[in-house]
Amino acid sequence: MEQHNIPPVWDEQSHILILGSFPSVKSREGRFFYHHPQNRFWKVLAAVLEEPLPETVEEKKAMLLRNRIALWDVIASCEIQGSGDSSIRNAVPNDLSVIRAPVAAVFCNGQTAHKLYKKHLQPVTGKEAIPLPSTSPANAARSQAQLTEIWRAALKPALDSFL
Repeated sequence: MEQHNIPPVWDEQSHILILGSFPSVKSREGRFFYHHPQNRFWKVLAAVLEEPLPETVEEKKAMLLRNRIALWDVIASCEIQGSGDSSIRNAVPNDLSVIRAPVAAVFCNGQTAHKLYKKHLQPVTGKEAIPLPSTSPANAARSQAQLTEIWRAALKPALDSFL
């Protein structure tokens, strides 16, 4: 059983919550979200937010919080082979109540995160989540430009209403 070892990023101003499924091997080793250099999360989000690409963990946290975004994962622990979402078994959800923020919009990075959110967390939160295409390098069906456009179309209305 693998344990989630990265605390959520949030503050009292976080109105948007982005949830992944479970950290990759690289993210667990680096102890921060989307740590694998091939994952396009930070590139896509920086482009959507029209900000420079953050390099350090502190820069990444600052970009999220400046834009009122909280970041975490759906799963607290699970059985998983490597980093593949398709191998996730016996998922135990995270307790989202630790994020004490006025979250009004929830987005999921990938279909697995969305499916697990709907199963485990939506009954608790009562909030619908908007699925976004995964930024994982395994999602070769979409280019970085395509991901950026889709993420921008989904996130911009929520961002504009809170900033």
